[in-house]
Amino acid sequence: MINNNEEVWEKKIREEILHYEHVDNVHELPPIFHYWSNKYLRPKLELLGFSSMEQFYTEYIKKLCSQYESTECRILSVGAGNCDLEVNLSKLLFAQSITNFSFTCLDINPHMLQRGKKIADDSGFTSQFIFLNTDIHGWQIDKEYHVIIANQSLHHFVELEILFDKIHNALCSEGFFLTHDVIGRNGHMRWPEALELVNAFWSLLEDRHKYNHQLKRFEPLYDNWNCSCEGFEGIRAQDILPLLLSKFKFDLFVGFSNLISVFVDRSFGYNFDPDNQWDKTFIDFVAKLDDYYIEIGKVKPTQMIAAMVKRQKGPTKVYKHLTPEFCLRIPD
Repeated sequence: MINNNEEVWEKKIREEILHYEHVDNVHELPPIFHYWSNKYLRPKLELLGFSSMEQFYTEYIKKLCSQYESTECRILSVGAGNCDLEVNLSKLLFAQSITNFSFTCLDINPHMLQRGKKIADDSGFTSQFIFLNTDIHGWQIDKEYHVIIANQSLHHFVELEILFDKIHNALCSEGFFLTHDVIGRNGHMRWPEALELVNAFWSLLEDRHKYNHQLKRFEPLYDNWNCSCEGFEGIRAQDILPLLLSKFKFDLFVGFSNLISVFVDRSFGYNFDPDNQWDKTFIDFVAKLDDYYIEIGKVKPTQMIAAMVKRQKGPTKVYKHLTPEFCLRIPD
């Protein structure tokens, strides 16, 4: 007999699958995001040896491909979606004459994996890809992986403990678990100390900046909306970093972005024009304060880029003093 909680759970999963059935570009972002990221995020990454997420992933994959050059470097992507990232990484690796790898793309959504298979086939990587349509419970670990990637997918998982246990078990002893994900408050809400500042910035804006493109509504006052109410968006985001700290060691960690995310992301970012001087000045103002408040610990980062291992091989590479421990925000 199915209880009400199970029925609600299954309904949310069905809705999640249907929501992404026809979404070809999951990671599309407004132009102002790229203005901000190139000016404020990219210099931080370059200090750590990479300038883009693609380079971050390929550099770690290259290490393992070189280490295991006489065999195949097995890469698992958890929550791979349309697999466009994985195909792009394959193109970059092939361009550098690195071919001893294979991708297993795992996702709950069959429609997205079908698009991924077509993208891989059309790009000539059919033999490099395996597609696994299952949820975390259905994932049976039958091999070890040298690299495991979770790109913007962790914040969609409810059963993080099970997921991280399985990733830990599936990762080979010298392997890397790589992720770029959200670590802020559940449902992408702002914690009180950040909300106070966002509301102050909101009071400086014109009405043209206050239209929410995702929820299709005008917000005269900023609504600290819980995105997880109707789906899995950020459903356990605030638990990701503490659980990772308890399960893995960090080879690299970059914590970034809190206040600025409100103004450059999909909901309100399309209201800001990188060619408009006032808009650019405002974004610069918020971005600089955001960095300052994160560095003094007044607010905590809501996003991370991280490379994790089973055993610590050396000091964690971080930007300034922003270690995973420093960036942790303990719920009140």
